Amino acid sequence: MAKKDPTDLTVEERLKTLYQLQTTLSSIDEKRALRGELPLEVEDLEDEIEGLTTRIEKIQADIDEYQRAVAQKKGEIENAKASVERYKAQLNDVKNNREYDTLSKEIEFQSLEIELCNKKIKEANFKVEEKKAELEQNQALIEDRRQALDLKKAELDEIMEETRAEEEKLKVKVKELEVKIEPRLLTSFKRIRKNARNGLGIVYVQRDACGGCFNKIPPQRQLDIKMHKKVIVCEYCGRILIDPELAGVKIATPSTEEKKPRKRAIRKTVKKDEPAVPEAEA
Repeated sequence: MAKKDPTDLTVEERLKTLYQLQTTLSSIDEKRALRGELPLEVEDLEDEIEGLTTRIEKIQADIDEYQRAVAQKKGEIENAKASVERYKAQLNDVKNNREYDTLSKEIEFQSLEIELCNKKIKEANFKVEEKKAELEQNQALIEDRRQALDLKKAELDEIMEETRAEEEKLKVKVKELEVKIEPRLLTSFKRIRKNARNGLGIVYVQRDACGGCFNKIPPQRQLDIKMHKKVIVCEYCGRILIDPELAGVKIATPSTEEKKPRKRAIRKTVKKDEPAVPEAEA
């Protein structure tokens, strides 16, 4: 049997199918609400761990850079020491004061270079120790966050496992219902539902008011809603309106018993000043 084209459905059938879709989506929302803030907490922890990992990599890169600088300065010190020894050896063969002064200045310069390199090495080693302490703190922090993430994920997986089967069935039902709804109407419904705070895109009339924003609906508009001749939206919140009967909701109406008029008892009183009427003689 060929499926009925969504455009061939009456307005009443469209609204009824749309309300069934809303109740199914609301059930899915309820299942997801059971997870609470866990998905966001898991996401936040994952982002924090990613940030800590990047920070640790940067600290390690800084340590490596300082250690390379230390190795370079140590090499410069060895070269300077070799130069000093060479210049000292040349002092024994100088022929005049000019050569002696030149070699003395070179020895002094190389000695200053050695002192400067030692100073740089000391500063770099201090920075390395600082970075190593920072590295340990971040490694401990990331380990703590990973443990918290494992716990949150386990808790989330447990909740999802309980609701996964039912949620999958609801998703299948959603797809079946969406096929029955005209694409233009379905798109409008999804847009309204997305903008609605409680996720309701279609609501039924409750106590002469919109079931979404609870603003009063004029009597004539209520009559139009009950006629099921066209899709009517709330002029305040934009939600699609449907009457309770079509939504399958029974509204209890208070029974008013016909009150019987009470007879007022008339009591005849005799005034004190008024003489009593004598009884007729027999």
